[in-house]
Amino acid sequence: MNKDITLVILAAGMGSRFGGLKQITPLGPNDEFIIDYSVFDAIKAGFTKIVFLIKEENYDIFKETIGARVEPHIPVEYCFQKNDNLPAGYSIPADRVKPLGTAHAILCCEDKVHEPFMIINADDFYGRDAFVKGANFLKNIKDEKPYPYGLVGYLVKNTITENGKVKRGVCHIDDGKLTEIVESSIGREEDNTIKATPLDETLPEFVVAEDDTVSMNMLCFTPSIFDYIKDHFGEFLDNNQDNLEKCEYLIPDVLFQAIRENFATCEVISTTATWYGVTYKEDADGVKSALKGLVDSGEYPNHLWDE
Repeated sequence: MNKDITLVILAAGMGSRFGGLKQITPLGPNDEFIIDYSVFDAIKAGFTKIVFLIKEENYDIFKETIGARVEPHIPVEYCFQKNDNLPAGYSIPADRVKPLGTAHAILCCEDKVHEPFMIINADDFYGRDAFVKGANFLKNIKDEKPYPYGLVGYLVKNTITENGKVKRGVCHIDDGKLTEIVESSIGREEDNTIKATPLDETLPEFVVAEDDTVSMNMLCFTPSIFDYIKDHFGEFLDNNQDNLEKCEYLIPDVLFQAIRENFATCEVISTTATWYGVTYKEDADGVKSALKGLVDSGEYPNHLWDE
């Protein structure tokens, strides 16, 4: 089915020292960034547009590096996450620098996204299968209430590192639909079990199975999510009047409110892909080795954009 679908890459977390951050650390055999592989996989999977959500001050250097490589291969748009993009009548402290969170980031893309879309993090390697599964879901999505959103879910064993604990959203699923995400710090113990410590300190630690599902912030939406985010933004700011310097408007919180209100459902789309990322500096060599292995096996060309 030929249908326009967009990939939104959340890259506003990059700081001003553009060349020194993990999102743009060269990790491929020919100094490719992880973000290069995400765009390459998205093209192969059938996405028809890329939207980069970045800080405005990074636009020139971003366009000159990543943009220059990918723009010949797929239409690209740029959006900026600005803290002045707020509901009428609201403001936040003028000295706040930290972005307002992932729901706000998505809202900042509203003018550039008019078709079903998937969001990903800039600094995560998701794997071809995940993009194919997400694209297939979006190509068949129905734009009617309750809106059928989706989450590409990873096997726990495919997302952990040997170098320490990592933050993961452990998914609870009922009849293929997401019912809860328990944000946790997870890692393999000496006895080879995988233990999750919820970030909510009122919840007990628990053991997760290797084939349990976790979220890596790879989510599928229709443009209906924009109005929902806007409709609840003021409520979020009202509830955080005492924390406007640090509060974050997060997409998982918005998603579960939408589910509770029967505005949307969230199908869990299972992938067998392996996630790679640089959570710890010691992870970099492992990611480089994994990418080289994928190139050697023919999954990717040696020079990614020379095809």
